[in-house]
Amino acid sequence: MRCRISRSLQRQVILLFFSLFCKAAPEHIQYSIPEELERGSIVGNLAKDLRLNTEEIASSNLHILSVDEKQYFIISAENGNLYVNDRIDREEICGESISCTISFEVMAENPLNIFHVIVDVQDVNDNAPHFLHGDIKLEIIESTLPGTTFLLEQAEDPDIGMNTLQGYSLNINQNFVLDVKERQFGEKYVKLVLNKQLDHETESSFHLTLMALDGGKPPKTGTAKIWIAVIDANDNSPVFSQELYMVNLKETTPRGSLVIQVKATDRDAGSNGQISYSFKNIPERAFQKFILDSKDGKITLKEPLDFEEVDKYLLAVEARDGGELAGHSNVKIKVLDENDNAPEVILASVSSPIPEDSALGTLVALINIKDRDSGDNGEITCNLKDFLPFKVVSASSNLYKIITDGPLDRESTPEYNISIRATDKGTPPLSTDKIISLKISDINDNSPAFEKSSYIAFVSENNPSGFSIFHVRASDPDLERNGQIQYSLLTSNIQELPLSSYLSINSESGIIYAQRSFDYEQFQEFQIEVKAQDGGSSPLSSTATVKVFILDQNDKSPQILYPSQGVEGSALFEMVPRSAEEGYLVTKVVAVDADSGHNAWLSYHLVQATEPGLFTIGAHNGEIRTSRTFLERDAVKQRLVILVKDNGQPPLSSTVSLNLVFAETFQEALPEINSQPRDPDYQLDLQFYLVLALALISFLFLLTAILAILTKVRRSGSPKFLQCFGPVPHSNNTVIFPPNYEEGTLPYSYQLCLSSESRIQEFTFPAPSVQAAGNFSCDQNSDMLLTANQENILKTEMSNDDGVSSFSYISLFCNTLRLHFLHYF
Repeated sequence: MRCRISRSLQRQVILLFFSLFCKAAPEHIQYSIPEELERGSIVGNLAKDLRLNTEEIASSNLHILSVDEKQYFIISAENGNLYVNDRIDREEICGESISCTISFEVMAENPLNIFHVIVDVQDVNDNAPHFLHGDIKLEIIESTLPGTTFLLEQAEDPDIGMNTLQGYSLNINQNFVLDVKERQFGEKYVKLVLNKQLDHETESSFHLTLMALDGGKPPKTGTAKIWIAVIDANDNSPVFSQELYMVNLKETTPRGSLVIQVKATDRDAGSNGQISYSFKNIPERAFQKFILDSKDGKITLKEPLDFEEVDKYLLAVEARDGGELAGHSNVKIKVLDENDNAPEVILASVSSPIPEDSALGTLVALINIKDRDSGDNGEITCNLKDFLPFKVVSASSNLYKIITDGPLDRESTPEYNISIRATDKGTPPLSTDKIISLKISDINDNSPAFEKSSYIAFVSENNPSGFSIFHVRASDPDLERNGQIQYSLLTSNIQELPLSSYLSINSESGIIYAQRSFDYEQFQEFQIEVKAQDGGSSPLSSTATVKVFILDQNDKSPQILYPSQGVEGSALFEMVPRSAEEGYLVTKVVAVDADSGHNAWLSYHLVQATEPGLFTIGAHNGEIRTSRTFLERDAVKQRLVILVKDNGQPPLSSTVSLNLVFAETFQEALPEINSQPRDPDYQLDLQFYLVLALALISFLFLLTAILAILTKVRRSGSPKFLQCFGPVPHSNNTVIFPPNYEEGTLPYSYQLCLSSESRIQEFTFPAPSVQAAGNFSCDQNSDMLLTANQENILKTEMSNDDGVSSFSYISLFCNTLRLHFLHYF
């Protein structure tokens, strides 16, 4: 007994030491296992229950802090599992107590901490009922009347509940039967009832078998032999002063204290009247707690009481005289509670997680709070330690509800550790803290949010199709589908084609792709609206605008506006006075570039010249000037090739050819100009008006000629006169060229087509040809070409008639028009 007290004191001192120097308050971890588990059986993952990860298990050095001789459990240093280390016998540890727990402390290092572990040991049917003293011997006087009862030794079964003793049975005989009764506290006891008068002379002894059965599955039994000797005994049995003695004891009563003294009397004298006291069929736990003095009947306390272990004892006391007669009484001892147990908080149920939009009063958890003490020591008040949007409401005597008492927001607080404190009303009061972890589940209460309300993107023109031009991002603090964002394009300010033909967007990543190549010269910017929508059941969305600027690339060559290109790329002529001084402005090259910025900065370069040192060009303005005066040795006709280059990388360029003629007057420059092909586009409008004028004049001329010829014919009567004009009157194919014809090119021509025999003559003035202003031609029906010299002959002949004098005026007008035409070209 002294050894146990010493170990208990040592344990309290160690716990006091660690409680003073440990930073964290002990946590309570509880497990439940059946008794008699094999050594090495796992109880639970202590490291996991203490919320230690794999790295923390080794550094924490978990070990059991205990001063008891037996180490029922051991902790694995590798995985933190709690294993059975020694045989656990519930009956040995807790005896008849309904609740059996093994408590020990676990110490962790780094940081230093102590955890309180409680292992609830559940009973199994590992014990058969047994009789403590084996065989039962009785001596019954033959004069005993039928109906007399004899209290038999009670079988013991240290198991509890249904596994403990449930009943007795006796082998069939004619003299005795069993009377099984139940005491006030549920304990069964058995009496042997004399069913038939005994006769010592007929049968002096009986041999019976008493069987005790428990309620296990399968049930277990124990037997005892009953040896009955039939004798003559005195006729008075000891009688107790009370059939039942009632005693109240505080659980703090010190050992050795007197509990009660029982008293029995016997009217017999001598040895038959001498009484000895003894316990009869009491539990083994009662034998450990109490001592009965056989002479004076005093019951004293042998070991300290524990109300939570056993709150009452029922002791059967027997008083036996010298004649072997006995009387029986019972002592009921009630243990009074002291406030030596803190409240026990058990989490009955928890609704985790709960939605963040839970209404006020939503049930979060249900806790069961018990205190093994009684009275005020067992009355409990419960409240929350911290200010949280929850409150505790009492549901019944031991049941409490935790309900919501304010709004919840998962995005700000996704999890709560609700700390509950249960305090009893004892003196001094004891309390227990319990932490409940509660997670908050997400609802779709947040719209996707873009990083900006508007974005600016830059993309170079001529981009390839499918090119990524921008990446928009939106965030949603909600979880799972509520936070999954889908992107889409809504509208744009592009009017020419649908938006989908220009852009597309990856619905998951938000990357915007170009569906076609952009052209800076077509449009320089556009704006689109992007939508981000989450995947909630009632989806939420937001929009942002993206303004896209097209960046110019050097993809356009310079376009030369002046001088315009002639036929097959040749340029028109420019006339320069021979007397031009140095720096004389000859002409100016004008060019534009559809690009912008540096790509449109143009520079002008003279890349080719007939006389390289005769002309210069302004690098930035395109002005062509003479670099010196014209010399006699210089060619009259000069050809320049001008290169116009932009400032892009790489640069693009265009060229133009320019023909220059040094002359003081246009007539002086005309021979040089006429030797060059003309540009039909340049002359198109002028030719149209000239042809129209020539056609009108030819019509008037022919009309006058026809009238003159008809008058002449009528007077002469010789129609063959009209067949041909010229020195060879009978030739139909004679062609006479003017004296100024050079190199097969005429500055001006006209045709006179005459009909054979009886056709009326026609005079035709053709328009200048495309390739040369002086070419002439005749259609298939023409018989001859009338030149300018023959025209004078014709006018002389026709002037013989007074009626055709107007012909000479028409011819003179035509010659004048012809000269003007030549002067223009």
